[in-house]
Amino acid sequence: MRWQQLFADLTAQFEAAEEAGSRAEWASRARAEMGAVRLADRLGGSVGSELAVTCRGAGRVTGRLADVGVDWLLLADERGWDQLVAAAAVRAVTGLGRWTAPAQEDSPVRARLDLRHAVRGLARDRSAVQVVLDDGTVLTGTVDRVGADYVELAEHAADLPRRAGAVRQVHAVVIGGIAVVRTLLPGWD
Repeated sequence: MRWQQLFADLTAQFEAAEEAGSRAEWASRARAEMGAVRLADRLGGSVGSELAVTCRGAGRVTGRLADVGVDWLLLADERGWDQLVAAAAVRAVTGLGRWTAPAQEDSPVRARLDLRHAVRGLARDRSAVQVVLDDGTVLTGTVDRVGADYVELAEHAADLPRRAGAVRQVHAVVIGGIAVVRTLLPGWD
């Protein structure tokens, strides 16, 4: 009888140690997998959610997450403004859901759809925009062109079309200095 108790006790100890080892390995593996998740992937699982994004220079930017790019995210706010947020300016995000989008390989096409590409679409549309720089400076006007590392913005009142007489000055804005680009509706400034 004593031998049976001894073997049962040893078996129970062995099984408990094995289970503890498995739990520790699983937790370690989960931490390692979470350590490989990028913010863009984490945000991708929250498309459609209402978020509050704290940005260097722009402060708190809120809206429904409409899309996520390689170095930007697009929020649609209650005023009808689309807000293109540079990922480099993001300091914190509130309102993320429980899900994370599956990690995606950066294909050559996806890698080219960066902030410059998104701003080129605004230049093509000739949309009035508000550009908030990472130091808090706010510029309003129309994007004339997008270079390799800068955006050329013709500054004018938001309620005026981009015409030579309305342009106050032209700014060459370094892409890395952009925090948020907001599309403006007529009459908003």
